[in-house]
Parts: sequence; C-alpha cells; structure tokens
Amino acid sequence: MKKTTNFIKQYWITAVLFVVLAALYTHATNVGALDPVLFPTVEKIGNAITGNIDLLAPNFVSSMAILIPSLIIGCLVALGLGIPMGLYGRFRKTIYPLIYAISVIPAILLSPFALHMMPSFFSASIFLIVYGSIWATLFSTVNGIMTIDKRYFDNADTLKLTGFKRLIHVILPAAMPSIMSGMVTSLRGAFLMLCFAEMYGSQYGMGYFVKRNADMGLFDNMWAGFIFMTIVLVIIMQLFEQFKNYVLRWTID
Repeated sequence: MKKTTNFIKQYWITAVLFVVLAALYTHATNVGALDPVLFPTVEKIGNAITGNIDLLAPNFVSSMAILIPSLIIGCLVALGLGIPMGLYGRFRKTIYPLIYAISVIPAILLSPFALHMMPSFFSASIFLIVYGSIWATLFSTVNGIMTIDKRYFDNADTLKLTGFKRLIHVILPAAMPSIMSGMVTSLRGAFLMLCFAEMYGSQYGMGYFVKRNADMGLFDNMWAGFIFMTIVLVIIMQLFEQFKNYVLRWTID
C-alpha cells in the first residue's frame, strides 16, 4: 500500500499531463484540426490496437529476439574493452585513438556492408545494434574507472585485495554509477538501431509493423504499432531503471 501511495505521489502530475495531451489530440481530431488521414481518431486507433493484437504480439517477440542478445553482447564487449582501458594507461593510450575513430562512424552507414557480409539479417541486425549501442557504455566504463578516488585503492591495498576480488569488490562498485549512466544511453541507442534495422530489412518486428502500415497508408494501424512500441520501450526502460536503482542502492538518492 505504501509503495502504491508513493508511486501515485511521484507520478500523478505525469499522469495528468498524459490525460491532457490525449484530450487535446481527441479534440483536434474530432473537430478536424488535424489531417484525418495522418491523424486518425482515438476510436480508430483503439480499434486498430485491438484488431491487430494477434500481429503485434509475434512482432514484439521477434524484436526481443534481436534486442536481448544484442544488449548482452554489447554489454560484454563494452566491459571487456572498457575495464582494461580504464585500468591500464599504456593499453588505453595505445587503443583509444583506434576505438574513438571507429566509434564516430554512424552505424547506419555500415548497414549496407552488414547486410551484404553477414550470413543472415538476424546476424546483421545484431551487429548493427551492438555497434550502435556499445560506445556510451564503453567510454563511461573507462571514465568511471579512471576517476575512482585513489583512497579506494589504498583501502584495497590495506585489505590485501588483488586480482579478481579487487575488481569485483572495489573497482566495479566504485565505477558503477558511471557505467550505469552509459548503459542507459546505450539502451536508447539499441532501440534506435533496432527500429532502423526492422524498418529497412526485416519482415517481422515492431519497427517493421509500423513501416509496413505507413507505406500502405494504413495510418490507424501505424499509430497502433507506434503506441504499442512506445509502451513496450517505456516498460523496458522502467525495468532497467529499477535494476539500476537496485545496483546503485548504496548511493545517495
């Protein structure tokens, strides 16, 4: 009960804003202030959502089948490179210019190469999502480790923590606020690349559903897919925020 009360206190203004926006859209579409083709009424959008739920569900599963392994691979690659770059100055100075030069290339420009060189669209999509999302986590990992207060290392030396124990109990916890901040940005980047990949090369997925209906001029279905995709992404971001708050529960709120 207490959690529910706190939730309402925290988000009631947000809920009111959503209601106001929905009311304004409803009024604008009812009086014809917006193009009725591009902006269907709320009733049409609602009917489109209920009428396409059997198509939205498998497209959601298809998107998650690409997104989840991409996020796992991207996280492992970012931490695998970021941790040694943050810990070892010589390694960082040697590889950082190369990493930085690669990171500034937009993932979208690499899409023709990925689609032609990868054995399948699935592997090409994972490559593009990983490439487009790892950099924020990688650089935040490097920065987080480089900026750790030296007193943490002094305490670790006093406790004779070395190797893996030093990494797990001292380095990663101290750098975790920076790492988590980068992961949030990487997650948003992964969503962007997922939608791009599905819109221009897939036959399934939430992005594909939106693009296909837009090309066919079925804008009520397009809005249904867009709203469904937005709700899914917001839920995923909120779940990650809960995970981040749990990991960083020792920090100041």
